[in-house]
Amino acid sequence: MSKIKDSALAGQGRKLLDWAQGNMPVLATVRSRFEKEKPLAGLKIGVALHFEKKTGVLIETLAAGGADITISSCNPLTTDDSVAAALSDKMNVYAWTGQTKTEYYNCLDEVIASKPNITIDDGCDLIHLLHTKYTEKLSTVIGSCEETTTGIVRLKAMEKDGVLKVPVMAVNNAYSKHLFDNRYGTGQCVIEGILNATNILIAGKTAVVVGYGWCGRGIADRLKGLGARVIVVEIAGSIAEGPSGYHRALEAMYDGFSVMSMTDAAPLGDLFITATGNKHVISVDHIQHMKDGAMLANSGHFNQEIDVDGLEKIGKKKEVITNVAQYELGNGRNIIVLADGRLVNLAQPTGQGHPIEIMDGSFGVQALCVEYLAKNGTNMKAGVFDVPESIDCEVAKIALESQGIQLEAPTEAQINYSESWEEGT
Repeated sequence: MSKIKDSALAGQGRKLLDWAQGNMPVLATVRSRFEKEKPLAGLKIGVALHFEKKTGVLIETLAAGGADITISSCNPLTTDDSVAAALSDKMNVYAWTGQTKTEYYNCLDEVIASKPNITIDDGCDLIHLLHTKYTEKLSTVIGSCEETTTGIVRLKAMEKDGVLKVPVMAVNNAYSKHLFDNRYGTGQCVIEGILNATNILIAGKTAVVVGYGWCGRGIADRLKGLGARVIVVEIAGSIAEGPSGYHRALEAMYDGFSVMSMTDAAPLGDLFITATGNKHVISVDHIQHMKDGAMLANSGHFNQEIDVDGLEKIGKKKEVITNVAQYELGNGRNIIVLADGRLVNLAQPTGQGHPIEIMDGSFGVQALCVEYLAKNGTNMKAGVFDVPESIDCEVAKIALESQGIQLEAPTEAQINYSESWEEGT
């Protein structure tokens, strides 16, 4: 598998990396310590993440800690080729934007061929391959980190079925990650990705947000701020860990949004955004009831939330502009799908991913979890583990201090009072 070699492209990528690094104080703090202590010395780290400038800063931070890095993307459309070129002389890079499905998996194969001791995943494709296609290579893996909700869902299923063979840090579940990444980051960059691809006006449109988890909340809130009429779609009951669809729907209602089923929302929306991590939450039947010109976008990890395959069977596809496809359904109706139903906020070149400061916090958690596995992974059982509170709080603390905010510690009397069962007087 050839690496990207282009000096002009690499120069452009270096500028992007330097710009990102200058706005990522959490990783700068971690990197400064890593350079002195070398906590990752002698370790091989295999990475499958959305490969753009913020990811590049994380990777350089891990390399500063002594790690030998091999990296691919975790999605065929989300590599910034200039960043890949900039890093290809420093580490093993197997990624470029616009990969075929076969090329994508070939690149993951190359990462596994490096015999990583620790893996970093976004969506669980890498660790899933290790547990299915390359089980003989699991012996060298002391642990893994998973970045996103979709990956955690898959890993929990593997753990439940008794097939997960290594400890995995659920980086996605860190509270600071929810705040940094899922709510504020996704909320902003999904809108940016849609606007960069289409140049449409949000104000005055009816926007349907499918799913009201951390990501859905952020998306709905920012659509509302831009003047959209927002409908939230949720499910009855619960099919995963966390609050039920009833509770999420109730929260959305109290937040001021209209709440209904997808069946009821389908004829009303101008813009639909999925944020569930589940399959076919917008089905062909839903699409058949949508108005002419309805636009569909996905912010979940895999391109399965919108039934694009089913849509292609009933509609004639036409590429309009980059990351914008029109499907003619007959009777004068057209449906627009952005980024082939993949991550609209990360699909190159219109999606740039989460804001730099947001990923600084999330990747700060990621870097410290890699260090945690380096120190403790060999003594941990197989399973999915929450991020230690000490790491979670440390990242939030560094982020605050980088903005000049210093919090006071509670007094001894306050600590004693909070630990007492007696009523105050």
